[in-house]
Amino acid sequence: MEWIELFISFFVANVLGYGGGPASIPLMYDEVVTRRAWLSDMDFSNMLALGNALPGPIATKIAAFVGYGVSGWAGFTSALAATVIPSAAALILLLKLLQKYRTSPVVKGMTLLVQPVIAIMMVTLTWQMGKSSMVSIGTIQTLGIAAVAFWAMNIRKIHPALVIVAAFAYGAIVLSHMV
Repeated sequence: MEWIELFISFFVANVLGYGGGPASIPLMYDEVVTRRAWLSDMDFSNMLALGNALPGPIATKIAAFVGYGVSGWAGFTSALAATVIPSAAALILLLKLLQKYRTSPVVKGMTLLVQPVIAIMMVTLTWQMGKSSMVSIGTIQTLGIAAVAFWAMNIRKIHPALVIVAAFAYGAIVLSHMV
């Protein structure tokens, strides 16, 4: 019956995750790590890093990985369906309604006011993952890697997938000998 829990957990995370995969990640983290303990904090961080390096939507990759790990193919199917169905149904049912009222001040206000909430959710997730990293590899390594990643993506405009691959390589070559 874990596939039912998977469906409910991913359904809730994706229905409430306004803004797509990135907005759903903190909600998935809460369900997968905090509430259900299907993954550890470190496992979630690793899965998220690898998932971001691969092509395609992150939410479906998280659902597929966690679902399969928890309950095999039934869990895979259940978690993936719970991730895809809410968005597909909302798109099909609400597209005309949104187009009709897209210039409405109420709709614009709702959209603008939910953005700070999503930003705080992302900051909270970043803080939790940063704390875990500091415990695992130390503060200096964590801040150094974060600074290099920030520089690479924001100043040098290197694609995030390449930065993640470089971090994997650094971890395999350097950190594996330190930890």
